[in-house]
Amino acid sequence: MSERDDIETHRQELRRGTLVLACLSMLRSPGYGYGLLEQLDAAGFPADANTLYPLLRRLEKQGYLTSEWNTDEARPRKFYRTSTEGTALADILFSDWRAISGALGGLSD
Repeated sequence: MSERDDIETHRQELRRGTLVLACLSMLRSPGYGYGLLEQLDAAGFPADANTLYPLLRRLEKQGYLTSEWNTDEARPRKFYRTSTEGTALADILFSDWRAISGALGGLSD
């Protein structure tokens, strides 16, 4: 493994840890998987479908997301939305993120 591959592996680990928070935040308004992938990428959180869809299913199973099928269009889509529990979790994670960010900022001084 080259040094560049090693760095990219660490970057992916860091992004993976923030993806839950990004999804819970973005899905306060209903969204579907592919649209969420595009939103995440535009916001600087690149993710692939093989990471995102299992994450959405896991968060739904844990009660942090709700979902419903929209069959009004030619192609049915499953829309996800952050639940009340998911909003509470996002608030906790944001608070933790701010604390971690502050602590890291203090390390670089």
